[in-house]
Amino acid sequence: MIARLDRLRKNPAVFRSLTGVTPDVFDALLADVLPALADADFARHDRPDRSRAVGGGRTTGLEHPDRILLAVVWLRVYPTYAVLGYLFGVSESAARRLAGWSVPVLAAAGKDTMRMPDPGKHHRRDLPAVLRHTPGLAVLVDTFEQPTHRPKRRQRAYYSGKKKRHTVKSQVGVDEETGRVVHVPPSVPGPTADLKLLGRSRLLGRLPKGVGLIGDKAYIGAGELRPGVVCTTPRRKPRGKPRPAADVRYNRAVSRRRIVVEHTIRRLRVFQSLTQVNRHGRKRHEVRVRAVAGLVNRMIDARPAD
Repeated sequence: MIARLDRLRKNPAVFRSLTGVTPDVFDALLADVLPALADADFARHDRPDRSRAVGGGRTTGLEHPDRILLAVVWLRVYPTYAVLGYLFGVSESAARRLAGWSVPVLAAAGKDTMRMPDPGKHHRRDLPAVLRHTPGLAVLVDTFEQPTHRPKRRQRAYYSGKKKRHTVKSQVGVDEETGRVVHVPPSVPGPTADLKLLGRSRLLGRLPKGVGLIGDKAYIGAGELRPGVVCTTPRRKPRGKPRPAADVRYNRAVSRRRIVVEHTIRRLRVFQSLTQVNRHGRKRHEVRVRAVAGLVNRMIDARPAD
């Protein structure tokens, strides 16, 4: 049976298993991305060296909504192009082209969903006394690594001692209040230090006034990268001494705030294109992360209000 949007809509459970989103969220996504996909198609065909007029030549075999469906299924399940083409009734090469054309459109739509917290629209939290010096509004930052094939060149640059394999590292900034992804910088080789990636990402410079940053121990010293930005991290254990009880309470309170970014990364990595071994190059890996982040943000926005 060939996968088509009108057919999959009839079974919401299967639809969500294949795409990671509900039919209603996917319909809202279509309304946003179909005009951009049509514009991208026109720009790709409107070349000075093209013989045919725009619209001439063979068709792709899939309508625009099914092309977006194909790309989302690829992000969620991460099948080979041969399997993807079989599911949608197109050739392997056609599946490769369709995914390659559609994922950047989804990434651009995903980037449009990333909005920094607005101090003017949020109420500051009542923090416990142990956290009185931390920001009431904060962006949470963390990274995750995805295995990748061993590079032909610069193998050592991508070998992660933590994962004991070659990896690509991605950083995400998350709104503490909502759990939405607000920032995804370019991906880097796995061994890159989290603090170094934070400095490259320019996330600190994008934080609105009154919004701080919270990270794990890998981000100790982040405040020196951008004076004036409050950066909160757990406290290290004193060398050769027991950890003070006040530090235990402080670290536990920070961890309760940081858990939001861990949940968001788990939502991102439900999409197998960010979990399985990366088969599609390391350059522009962040395009895939932004595409998935947009889908996750839409699912978070669709949750019923408390």
